[in-house]
Amino acid sequence: MSAIFKKEVHQFFSSITGYVAIILFLVANGLFLFVYPDTSLLDAGYANLDGLFEMAPLIFLLLIPAITMRSLADEFKTGTMELLSTKPVTWWQIIGGKFCACITIVIIALLPTLVYYLAMSQLAATNNGLDNGSIIGSYVGLFLLGSTFTAIGLWASSLSSNAVVAFLVAIFTCYIFYNGFDALSKVPVFSGGADYYLQMAGIRYHYNSISRGVIDSRDVIYFLSVTGLMLYLTKMSLERKIWQG
Repeated sequence: MSAIFKKEVHQFFSSITGYVAIILFLVANGLFLFVYPDTSLLDAGYANLDGLFEMAPLIFLLLIPAITMRSLADEFKTGTMELLSTKPVTWWQIIGGKFCACITIVIIALLPTLVYYLAMSQLAATNNGLDNGSIIGSYVGLFLLGSTFTAIGLWASSLSSNAVVAFLVAIFTCYIFYNGFDALSKVPVFSGGADYYLQMAGIRYHYNSISRGVIDSRDVIYFLSVTGLMLYLTKMSLERKIWQG
């Protein structure tokens, strides 16, 4: 598993694609948070990082599928998945190594955003500092969100040997999980009770809950459950493709 992890991380950073993906993530956040007037933190009138945690999930919808799209698709395209399946490693070790590698890359992309925290803490009034509890909760929520999106991206990558197809399927599925259920709950036919449960089925409800600074075990269990489900579906997809091949 460690060999797969190292190979995946090295492969991502051995080409310019990996650096471009992370740089674009940081540039997009920087533009929205400090340049564009409608979303600039400097125009909010008080020190907070709410804009970061509102924009980051939407940027994750593009960043994480870009990170995961080649993880398994390229293995099938080059024929190395069949060779890998004959090695003394289990499917879970293969998936776990690739999952941990992708999560590590997501964390590397998030680390520079701590500069935003330092900048806003310096700009904050002495008697009105940042809400550290909310910020910590939001970072935990982003990590859990990134883990879930990564699991979805790996599943999408296991469906096809075409990385572009995997990228598009991952974006669509991540969007449905993040915003689709919340949007569906607003359909009038679901009002009166069903709308609440539809919201709870989506990622956005649980992410917003954690972002308030209270890490509820129900929200954590939700993220872990969806992540585990998508990794299990990835395993089933790999086994089916090997058997059919």
